[in-house]
Amino acid sequence: MAPAHRTPAFGWLGEQHRARAAAGLVRTLRPRPADSPLLDLASNDYLGLARHPETVDGAVQAAHRWGGGATGSRLVTGTTELHTRLERELAEFCGFEAALVLSSGYAANLAAVTALAPHGSLIVSDAGNHASLIDGCRLARAATQVVPHADPEAVRKALGTHAGPAVVVSDTVFSVDGDQAPLGQLAESAREFGAGLVLDDAHGLGVLGAGGRGAPHAAGLAGTPDTVATVTLSKSLGSQGGAVLGPAPVIEHLVNAARTFIFDTGLAPAAAGAALGALRLLRREPRRAARAREVAATLHQLLTSEGLSAVRPDAAVVSVRAPSPDDAVRWAADCRAAGLVVGCFRPPSVPDGVSRLRLTARADLTDEQIAEAVRVISRAAPQGAVSAGS
Repeated sequence: MAPAHRTPAFGWLGEQHRARAAAGLVRTLRPRPADSPLLDLASNDYLGLARHPETVDGAVQAAHRWGGGATGSRLVTGTTELHTRLERELAEFCGFEAALVLSSGYAANLAAVTALAPHGSLIVSDAGNHASLIDGCRLARAATQVVPHADPEAVRKALGTHAGPAVVVSDTVFSVDGDQAPLGQLAESAREFGAGLVLDDAHGLGVLGAGGRGAPHAAGLAGTPDTVATVTLSKSLGSQGGAVLGPAPVIEHLVNAARTFIFDTGLAPAAAGAALGALRLLRREPRRAARAREVAATLHQLLTSEGLSAVRPDAAVVSVRAPSPDDAVRWAADCRAAGLVVGCFRPPSVPDGVSRLRLTARADLTDEQIAEAVRVISRAAPQGAVSAGS
């Protein structure tokens, strides 16, 4: 007989919920209809390709040919000719020797970090890195040193404390404020100590570099023997999935050592087909990348002219500071009520503890839509969000 004082299974969940509610941090799912009338500045569909006919047709044709699922792990039955075609074209587009497609960008980051940082090695990780990179560091058998955000000198000092193998891990474009990492300086610091460089280019692919080839390509790091990049297919390419790009020996190692690749079912053929369709469209229409950057720059200029504290974007993410977490939540809710969907970031999701609205610039937004978004955000701004005298 169980002791009378024993707490029921999962009884602690109520206390956790109450603590989240008291802090204003309860998250809820909000299903959206297929034909939402709201203006969307919250999704990561940077190039407006998620609903493009060629992306959709790529998914439909792949599903008709290969079925609804990959049927197994990539090493068993889950690798189709479509997967290898996508890997070949993605690697060539981004300037890398080889690529490996996984079921998500999250899985790609876990694969790259854990497989390239074995026991006895060191990971040097930027304090602003995405949660998937952080989780990769936690799962890896290496020691991890977290260094201040975008600080190549701190990276150099951390590498100097270790005599064995090491990797430097960083986002290329940070998802909270949209600022870009100093990739050239990071590469110099890494090479001084013979360390590898693992770069998460989730927010760079399709936006930065010539024709959207990504931040590593723009920095001259694509195709180098010491640089690995991860990307997601769910942002600029409007699909689902992720990939690791790098030298062929690195990709071969991941096939044999990365657990999120070996033990996961392969990416659904429809997602691979959609991503391939979007990638080919981007090849033909490279102007989309420049347009996404233009929209972000225009949003920043108009928002700051209204007296709002917006961070100058390096890619397609525009961050607008809010006075408090509660203000950020109400601000986003008021924008939605006025017909505009914006992202709302607050602790503990933000490493600096500053709450903000997070806007994503899309290449398919019109000038009228941009102006309307700024009008809504400005009118809904809480007290303290607009600087005095503006």
